[in-house]
Amino acid sequence: MSLDGTNSYLIGAPEAPSVVVVDPGPLDDVHLAALQSSGPVELVLITHHHRDHTEASARFHQLTGAPVRALDPAQSHGGPPLLDGETISAAGVRINVLATPGHTADSVCFFLPDDGPSGSLLTGDTVLGRGTTVLSYPDGTLGEYLRSLDLLEGLGNAAVLPAHGPALPGIADAARSYRSHRLERLDQVRAALLALGLTAGEASVGAVADRVYADVDPSVRRAAEQSVAAQLHYLRETSG
Repeated sequence: MSLDGTNSYLIGAPEAPSVVVVDPGPLDDVHLAALQSSGPVELVLITHHHRDHTEASARFHQLTGAPVRALDPAQSHGGPPLLDGETISAAGVRINVLATPGHTADSVCFFLPDDGPSGSLLTGDTVLGRGTTVLSYPDGTLGEYLRSLDLLEGLGNAAVLPAHGPALPGIADAARSYRSHRLERLDQVRAALLALGLTAGEASVGAVADRVYADVDPSVRRAAEQSVAAQLHYLRETSG
């Protein structure tokens, strides 16, 4: 589910004496020591509440004294929650906060407008470096996710720095690819409902998943069912 593991990021201008850490990750002392090896930690930012991103947050706050800020107040330690649209200045860089719900309700991306010719974007689990993300329904919904992809597409050629998998060259292409995949899956769900002779409000998640995700490994069956639940919810919302 986490591909190669969860990526933590260190952000800072070359001349800055401190760094910003994004997603300190699991509670692992060796990993936390490595995050501190580049200099004092000024700020910790969280992309969303899932444990592989946040398990170490409270401990890292204790170790560094740096405030931990997330959109979810419960994930913030020693600092205020993030605000959609705010610009943070820390470690010599500008960081724009973009609320991008869909994977989870509290998902955010961090845009670095001054990083390279087109900027760069830390996407958390909203866009991955490989494959597609899971919609953690009912926390995340497909309608929200499609709107988030529209927002991210508008950032053009900003480099993608995901929380799982390798970096990608441009967010616009990635967002279009993700949207195309979601719409293709929606068509498959519609076809499954037609074959079952049921509406989105009548069909069970399991019955639809059996048809649409018949080829997935059993280890990711739960994730497939979450996606189906999100797709059925979207169809119920948008029908009529």
